[in-house]
Amino acid sequence: RSATARLALQGAHLFHYQRRRHSPLIWLSTKSLFVPGQAIRGGIPICWPWFGAHPYDSSLPQHGFARTAAWNFVESREYSDEITELTMLLLDSPESRRIWPFSFELELRVSVGESLTASLVTRNPGDRSITITSALHSYLAVSDISRCSVHGLDARRYFDKVSGKWALQKGALCVDRETDRIYQDVSYPLTVHDVEHTVKINAQGSSSAVVWNPWKEKCSEMADMADDSWKTMLCVEAANVLEDARTIAPGKKHALTLVIAC
Repeated sequence: RSATARLALQGAHLFHYQRRRHSPLIWLSTKSLFVPGQAIRGGIPICWPWFGAHPYDSSLPQHGFARTAAWNFVESREYSDEITELTMLLLDSPESRRIWPFSFELELRVSVGESLTASLVTRNPGDRSITITSALHSYLAVSDISRCSVHGLDARRYFDKVSGKWALQKGALCVDRETDRIYQDVSYPLTVHDVEHTVKINAQGSSSAVVWNPWKEKCSEMADMADDSWKTMLCVEAANVLEDARTIAPGKKHALTLVIAC
């Protein structure tokens, strides 16, 4: 086998990916809560059908409900000795309609091999258009955040959720403080340079990207993260956020695809 991966039925949440004879590329908190109804800290949470706080009702769950819902396992296929694909499905229900009153079919396909591909497909079987914001919230494992940089975002506009202001990226992004940015008009691929390896982040169906690290103070306030966790993780996420929100007409679909390779 070229790699191993682990997924939870809750949230169709991939929480481990490791190539043979290499360290894990995906970060998982040592204090993750594997309990019903609570999101796993690390891996690749699915933010859907909204990203961040609900735009109108702050009582609704952060990042939507897909990441804590119970998904259905559909199938596993081995395309070769080196590539395995898993498919999972989430359908609307009376419970989901109380939170988000629309029909939907949400499918996740994960391909595990020398690279990792996750494709989130939203289908609209209803008679009304739906508008979504979403992200494949990938946590990357890094050896030292202070010696890590993100390339490919130069001259891109971003909304800084920490300051509440828009700004323009200049050169590579080096994380040296709490960072929570939503980049717009992104042209993939992006690369994350770490002292141990370089990770390439590619995406389709996306022109926005999110970069997040809670840094020391916020990390210490989070019950599901060890106090020094911020030193060894960085989220670089393929997304459909802000101006990249997607409206899906009845009978149509949208695919957000993330590819992580090293």
